[in-house]
Amino acid sequence: MKKKNFIYKIINKDLKNKKYKTIKTRFPPEPNGYLHIGHALSLYINFNISKDYNGKFYLRFDDTNPKTEKKIYIENIKKDLIWLGYIWHKKKYASDYFNIYYKYAIKLIKKKLAYIDDLSIKDIKKYRGSLKNPGINSPFRDRNIKENISMFKKMKNGEYKEGEKCLRAKIDMKSKNIILRDPVIYRIKYNSHYKTKKKWCIYPTYDFAHCIADSIEKITHSICTLEFINNRLLYEWILKNISINHIPKQYEFSKLNITYTITSKRKIKYLINKKKVNGWNDPRLMTLSGMKNRGFTPKSIIDFCKLIGVSKKEHIIDISILENCLRKDLNKISFRIMGVINPLKIKIKNLKKKIKIKIPNHPQNPSMGYRYIYLHSSIYIDEEDFKENSNEQFKRLTINQSVKLRYAGIIKIKKIIKKEDKILHIECIYIHKKKTKNIGIIHWISLKNSLKTKYILYNKLFISKDPNKEKNILSIINEKSIIIKYGYIEKYIKYINKKTSLQLERIGYFKLFKKSNLILSQILLLNNKNKF
Repeated sequence: MKKKNFIYKIINKDLKNKKYKTIKTRFPPEPNGYLHIGHALSLYINFNISKDYNGKFYLRFDDTNPKTEKKIYIENIKKDLIWLGYIWHKKKYASDYFNIYYKYAIKLIKKKLAYIDDLSIKDIKKYRGSLKNPGINSPFRDRNIKENISMFKKMKNGEYKEGEKCLRAKIDMKSKNIILRDPVIYRIKYNSHYKTKKKWCIYPTYDFAHCIADSIEKITHSICTLEFINNRLLYEWILKNISINHIPKQYEFSKLNITYTITSKRKIKYLINKKKVNGWNDPRLMTLSGMKNRGFTPKSIIDFCKLIGVSKKEHIIDISILENCLRKDLNKISFRIMGVINPLKIKIKNLKKKIKIKIPNHPQNPSMGYRYIYLHSSIYIDEEDFKENSNEQFKRLTINQSVKLRYAGIIKIKKIIKKEDKILHIECIYIHKKKTKNIGIIHWISLKNSLKTKYILYNKLFISKDPNKEKNILSIINEKSIIIKYGYIEKYIKYINKKTSLQLERIGYFKLFKKSNLILSQILLLNNKNKF
């Protein structure tokens, strides 16, 4: 087996030492929001490990907090995995093991390794201390086993108010690792659970439930991001002290951070509530649903994950790397079509009859076929392709410079028709010459061969390169992250499947957002320099 990264090296060593017969990995999302690009990397790692070693890949929903988790998130997460092509061997829920967690909690109490605490959440944080100062023991830390078990059962039976009591592991309040300073492992919550309804009113914390679920499912390598590196000692402490048979090992890799992007579900919810984005699937977000809605392909996302690889070093990836992966894939599969976003009317005075032109639907893929377009005496070009006066570097249409129409001949300015300072149209003459040297080429569209189109153009959602460092993300919102334009596109658009991605010649990649009233939304520009 090829040593692809440090995790593979660990697995190869484990197999060589016959530590495991079958490699098992899992993807354990909390169903309190939609998946994002960071989850895609975790999926890529866990799924491919199981695939490369002929192992098993589990999808497990970490549903131990009924206050924030919903069935709609469950369904969306499953759709995202299927869309990416990551099919799980088994689907599990942390809530499947509520009875087991409860029994292990009782076991810790009997071993004098857990106790009921009456301190408020605020006081628990206060007693915990800081990196500089050790924690202080709770005044309820030395309750006897009988009292603790009795109170824990009363918690389970709903005899206390929410927040009135909790169950804490008894570890070490002076530990240098703050997570080991008697962490809360059970709390009271009276919210109805989407799956177990009101059967339970006490719920295990993530740290307590997660490692036990890994053990029950016989996960061999519990892979997570570096933010959980300090939790590893707690992971191991719990499994050791509940005396469970199978003890997986936790390994961490660096969290995926991308420029101009946030992936925090808490912050995304905040933007949704503030109506700065249109829900979880807004095309400007890096949620997988948003990316799908934008026009990202599963291959581009997987290629991106493969390209950046797995590392232990925290760093931020430039968004252009992700965009280039998408651009590379779209270039291969996108139907070529001509359209203009900022239309400028051209009247060709010497063109007396239409010219029929045969053009490919994809210049490098003959299997996509061809179509016919027509050059008429009235056409549109893009405003960006014209300047009254310009230097030699501007290889498009000017008063003193001719330009070639894509797939057709050359036009040369005869007269500019204005009303005050506004250009109404430009009169040109047409030269039936197709082969040229040192002359610019522009896209165009005939008035008679076009349909009016609404274009939705996207810019980055944030003006800050690293929005995760900003305390107030509302202050760095790009107010021009959506731009609406009204232009034209070939009539042939009516015959193109809505799911087909489109490349507008020389502009960028688009998707057919609505076919009925013809709305196109931008997926990606041809290069990072294009602007509207």
